[in-house]
Order: sequence, then C-alpha cells, then structure tokens
Amino acid sequence: MSHKILIVDDAAFMRMMIKDILTKNGFEVVGEAADGAQAVEKYKETAPDLVTMDITMPEMDGIAALKAIKQINPNAKIIMCSAMGQQAMVIDAIQAGAKDFIVKPFQADRVIEAISKALG
Repeated sequence: MSHKILIVDDAAFMRMMIKDILTKNGFEVVGEAADGAQAVEKYKETAPDLVTMDITMPEMDGIAALKAIKQINPNAKIIMCSAMGQQAMVIDAIQAGAKDFIVKPFQADRVIEAISKALG
C-alpha cells in the first residue's frame, strides 16, 4: 500500500521536484498546495499520511500551517522543508511538532529517508 503525501511549497518547481522523487519511490501524491492556508484545506480534503511543508510561504507560513494541521489531527506527520540558514525556524517547527526537516536543494535519498523514518 503506498503512503499518501501532501506537498506544500510556494514554488511550483520545488513541488514538482518533490513529487518526482516521491512518485519514483512508490509514494502517492494526493495533493499540492502553494501556501499554508491552502495546505490546511488540502489536509482536510485528502487526509494524507504525511505532509512535506515549506517554511517560508506567503499568506500563512509553514509553521502556522503546521500548528493549524496539528489542531485538526494531533498525530499528523509533517516534515519541514527549509532553505539553508533557517535553523531558528526549523527549531520552532520541530518544537511545534514537525517530525523532521529536509534542506533545499533536495537530495532524493535524504527526502526518502526522512519520509520513511517519519512514517515508520
């Protein structure tokens, strides 16, 4: 059974890169969102097994979206995606309940490792 993943990033090419990595490794991408507000709505619609969440986005950032999703489902599994130099925000995200984080530019093996570990 393939795990259902929701991809959240304001950059379309980043979503495409993650989607490519995931589908090649047998995961099912059930939705994509370009900001935190969309992410919360898509989470309610798709009930994914895991969410990859960009930290910096317009409208609602990844940490606010993480907290909103955790209110919907305290057991939600969310992995944060950050650019280099966002350590403070990554720490905030982990404290807010993120399972792990991956750093851009994405390395396929690191993405799969983080997701497999979080779903494990």
